[in-house]
Amino acid sequence: MLRRTLLALAGSQRVERLASTMPVSSGIVARFVAGQTTARAVAATAALVGDGLQVTIDHLGEDALDRTRATRAVAAYLEGLEALAEAGLTPAAEVSVKLSAVGQALTGGHDVALDNARRICEAARAAATTVTLDMEDHTTTDSTLAVLAELRRDFPETGAVVQSQLHRTEADCKDLAHMGSRVRLCKGAYKEPARVAYQSRRDVDRSYVRCLRALMQGAGYPMVATHDPRLIRIAAMLAGRAERKPGTYEYQMLFGVRPEEQKRLAAAGETMRVYVPYGDQWYGYLMRRLAERPQNLAFFVRSLATKS
Repeated sequence: MLRRTLLALAGSQRVERLASTMPVSSGIVARFVAGQTTARAVAATAALVGDGLQVTIDHLGEDALDRTRATRAVAAYLEGLEALAEAGLTPAAEVSVKLSAVGQALTGGHDVALDNARRICEAARAAATTVTLDMEDHTTTDSTLAVLAELRRDFPETGAVVQSQLHRTEADCKDLAHMGSRVRLCKGAYKEPARVAYQSRRDVDRSYVRCLRALMQGAGYPMVATHDPRLIRIAAMLAGRAERKPGTYEYQMLFGVRPEEQKRLAAAGETMRVYVPYGDQWYGYLMRRLAERPQNLAFFVRSLATKS
């Protein structure tokens, strides 16, 4: 119930207005968001890479409803990629892109998002790194996978994301688990209806294991996005059964979540990538993180109360 409430608050303009008056450097926000500027994101990336971690950075922003906003999002990614390359942080650092931020919701959104994503992929290749297309709510899944398929004709290194909470995802994993295919498996952080998604944590976790098994047994490159210790142990077991060596898959965790475990996995010889968000459109992202870890809610409420 608490998770559903927090996901509903992610769409509340009233709460967003209050929360958005908090500086990004304050309390809970700074824990999960690297900052508002490219320079902050690069600094956070450099610190993580210095600790032996890899990184994917995400310029926060969703649902661009006009071309100007989509163009600004693309420009932010181009700037970020150039800065990462100049700092010598590629290929350890790549970028994650939400297609809604680059025009997916516009009239002719498929072509707009594809063209904009292609520009980002071109810049990423020039910077000696890669792009992963983030997955959003279930209404965008087919569109995102269609853009992915077209991008991979020229940029086969482009990563995909799938969410174990969706009923369809096990089949998607089997389709995507081919040679050269990079696939991030996460649980999913969107409020989805029962007709398309599992509603209980147990069912989402069971789906995660089934999906992960399909990816580990396939010929692609699984990216295991979870903070759950039990699922991390299961991932290691499935990798062993599939006779996978470290470097043929990776673990991924969010910036600010279980940092010591991130370092432990890296020290053990595993590829460990940290998802680093930045920018001023952090509210929806933060609320979904709180929904995943409701124990952080009290900290967030105290921050709001202090600000108000």
